[in-house]
Amino acid sequence: MQNSKLIDRAWKLQHRIEVWAKHFGKGKYGRILKMARKPTEEEFYKTAKITFLGIMIIGFLGFVIYIIREVVAPWILSNFHILE
Repeated sequence: MQNSKLIDRAWKLQHRIEVWAKHFGKGKYGRILKMARKPTEEEFYKTAKITFLGIMIIGFLGFVIYIIREVVAPWILSNFHILE
């Protein structure tokens, strides 16, 4: 008895998910999903390289800002007696 209740609930949940998935492609994202396709290997690698390059540039800029804040700024303040 308990097992059949669980199975019924699982079927109802499965049905709700299927109805949602069927209507998902017809809503505001339907056109995008219809136009979407799997990228070719060349497109994928080009996108991965550009993404990697962007991450490296942002990381490098963050590191430069960190070095300026931790090393350069205190050195300037102490050598030129700005905060005295």
